[in-house]
Amino acid sequence: MSLVLGTALSDVLAADAKSQPAPDYQRARYSALHFKPAIDKATDADCLACHAEVLKPSVRETSPAGVRAADVKAWYQRTNTYGGAQDTFHRRHLSSDFAKSVMALQCTTCHQGHDVREEHPQSSVTSQRDGGFRLRKSVVPETTCLKCHGQMNTAAMGLPGPWRETREMFQNDCLTCHAAIRTTRHRVNYLKPEAIEAAGKGNGEVCYGCHGGRAWYRITYPYPRHAWPGMAEETPDWAKGRPTQSEARFQIGTTVKGQEK
Repeated sequence: MSLVLGTALSDVLAADAKSQPAPDYQRARYSALHFKPAIDKATDADCLACHAEVLKPSVRETSPAGVRAADVKAWYQRTNTYGGAQDTFHRRHLSSDFAKSVMALQCTTCHQGHDVREEHPQSSVTSQRDGGFRLRKSVVPETTCLKCHGQMNTAAMGLPGPWRETREMFQNDCLTCHAAIRTTRHRVNYLKPEAIEAAGKGNGEVCYGCHGGRAWYRITYPYPRHAWPGMAEETPDWAKGRPTQSEARFQIGTTVKGQEK
């Protein structure tokens, strides 16, 4: 592009844009928004400009085997915090009533970019090997999904058994104990802490839904132990080595394109 004397820069840029070939799938795959550092500042609008289909209703009315969706319950419908019919993965996390009331998830909360050239971490010397790459996955489950879909750590909490078997001993209310224990919680930019606390009062299913009730994995997530008023100075053995702060990008006050979130 050459700048002609007396021609406005905006006109030159517009003309140059018109001369560029129309975007296609292969060029879009290599968009800077799919890589560091640009993805750290990508907004939902940036992502949905190309991926709008993830928020469109698209659940089958009938499964390939002939089972009607209206006649059965999916696993995520089995806690009373989920209402309505079956829905798609991204809509459940971004646009369902419960998600909008207690979560503030963004596309980049889970998606931090990946190497579009290959799906194997050992396939070349340039592959991402820093812990940000998982075989054939566009997210790292251990640092995203596991936060809300791990097993409840009943042993560490000293419960006499699984929550579903013992919840009536605590009036199905997690705040029976947690009104005074680990009270500094949910202070991350992808959740709405005040809304979670209000919804969880007297309804253990709100808490259990994300702390074991929708477990995809057989392991628990090692949540950071944020200090709380009255916290014992001695760290129990099971918690030794745990971080004391959430990941930097999730701490409240981090910014996306200059806007606090």
